Amino acid sequence: MTGSDRPSALDLALAARLKRNADGLLPAIAQQYDTGEVLMLGWMDDEALHRTLTTGRCTYWSRSRQEYWVKGDTSGHIQLVKSVALDCDADTILVKVDQVGAACHTGDRTCFDSDVLPLGQ
Repeated sequence: MTGSDRPSALDLALAARLKRNADGLLPAIAQQYDTGEVLMLGWMDDEALHRTLTTGRCTYWSRSRQEYWVKGDTSGHIQLVKSVALDCDADTILVKVDQVGAACHTGDRTCFDSDVLPLGQ
């Protein structure tokens, strides 16, 4: 089942604007609202976006498990939503959050701080 096959309560006008990939998903970047720190990248379909907008907690679609997951439900490392925005092409979501605990599944604060690549090589 692709993201576009799953039922959603997302506002139809908003849904019509979204440019999803072939699986019906959009990349969703989670950013710490007060520092600008990029925390992680997840994937959302229409229903995950709807749940994120209406619950105040980030909900993602797990491509590996083929199910929804609310960030922090098992780890306690929740993301409290402060704002949600679409990029200019409506193909990427930016969710500004207040991250409680680690954002990365490895236990790191972000998913982008442990493998910094060298420049100018």
